[in-house]
Amino acid sequence: MLNLTVILVLSYLAGSFPTSIIVGKITRGIDIREHGSGNAGGTNSFRVLGWKAGLFVSLVDIAKGTFATLVISRIRFGTAPFENPSIVMILAGICAILGHTYTIFAGFKGGKGVATGAGMLIALFPYALLTCLVIFLLILFTTGFVSVSSITAAVSLPIMLFMFDRFLNMNVDPVLMIVSIIIPFFIIFTHRTNIKRLISGEEKSFEKLKIFRRKSSNSSEF
Repeated sequence: MLNLTVILVLSYLAGSFPTSIIVGKITRGIDIREHGSGNAGGTNSFRVLGWKAGLFVSLVDIAKGTFATLVISRIRFGTAPFENPSIVMILAGICAILGHTYTIFAGFKGGKGVATGAGMLIALFPYALLTCLVIFLLILFTTGFVSVSSITAAVSLPIMLFMFDRFLNMNVDPVLMIVSIIIPFFIIFTHRTNIKRLISGEEKSFEKLKIFRRKSSNSSEF
């Protein structure tokens, strides 16, 4: 039990590393939570701090999820807490996501868990991440809304895992399948303010990324 507790606590602390807040302080001398959407995640970093800082923040946030799932979960003081090591990996990843979303180092106000969740998925089932990433990019390049892209990718996750397991004979851990069904609800919850802004028409999009819509509008002129 002590072994598992240490893993979960360390995973939470790893996820709690407030990447965007630190980068905002270093590069601009600001608290990023007081600018843009007020979110301490990668998207707001892109919007407020620029693409270089935003990319760095996103990569570190992804790495937090991978590190907790792949490395911290392997800490052992004796016997493993579960016979199935995937359970410990999944729990470590979940704690990292919670740490990112509710960071203890910044008043429990962090990001929305998408990047760190992607990092967890890299360690657990990278093929599913790749398909969800394709879906994310397709929606992003069509609508320009990161929030819509994130929610759609999260909702597609259990569907993709089911297809990999059922039709491609790629065994998916039952625990991961269950967690994948819960994840979309968590992502929708963390994006609740975005959903309100989408309904009211106040959600800001990255217009320059709407390449598919631009192409279709150009073609309609001929």
